Amino acid sequence: MEFENKVAVITGASSGIGKAIATTLSENECTVILASRSIEKLKNIQAKLPHESMAVEMDVSDSQSVSQGFKKIKDKYSRIDILVNAAGVMPLSYMKNRHLEEWLQTIDVNVKGVLRCIYEVLPEMKRQKSGHIVNITSVDGKELYQGGAVYGASKAGLIALSRAMRMELSPEFNIRVASIEPGTVATNLRNDITDKELLEDKDYGGDEAKLQPEDIAQAVLYVLNQPDTVNVNELLIKPTGKA
Repeated sequence: MEFENKVAVITGASSGIGKAIATTLSENECTVILASRSIEKLKNIQAKLPHESMAVEMDVSDSQSVSQGFKKIKDKYSRIDILVNAAGVMPLSYMKNRHLEEWLQTIDVNVKGVLRCIYEVLPEMKRQKSGHIVNITSVDGKELYQGGAVYGASKAGLIALSRAMRMELSPEFNIRVASIEPGTVATNLRNDITDKELLEDKDYGGDEAKLQPEDIAQAVLYVLNQPDTVNVNELLIKPTGKA
């Protein structure tokens, strides 16, 4: 795929996987819109990007914030070619310990946040009769474990959503949809965990094999680089040393 003149919106772009994806796409001459709650972090990242870019403050858990953010994008650019839904939270907890607000936040960001962004890009992609939506899901949507019930449910929901979107949007509008499912990645997502019992039970230190955010960015680049006749449906990625 030639990325010159392509416009990509990346949510969660202020750190981790989203930041790595934005950097990689910019290095490949894509016009990148960095979206996140932290506008100052976005501006610092933007200053180092080699290609045209835009920083937009956006809280994907807030419908008005998403709508306002995409209005700014659409006012500046006449098209949106790529949407990468990379914003996410991971406050793992045991169900028995009843972390209701964290459960609801997980669904609001990881599922509803994706839906809000898809809602905003569909008019442009339908009009263009082209587009690529990449949902950063997780292996946890397929391999469940104690403590990961709500997070796993949110990612399983995105995997199912991606499949159904392909059924509806690809034949009529030529919109491709991919689900990228990483294993453990070296990010700060686990900093969201407040369940003390779970933290005591889990060993998140030591020599655990981890992917780097740049590995996921390369996976996104691979998916986007396919010819128009190819839709990579799902891409499951684990660090070497984990089955």
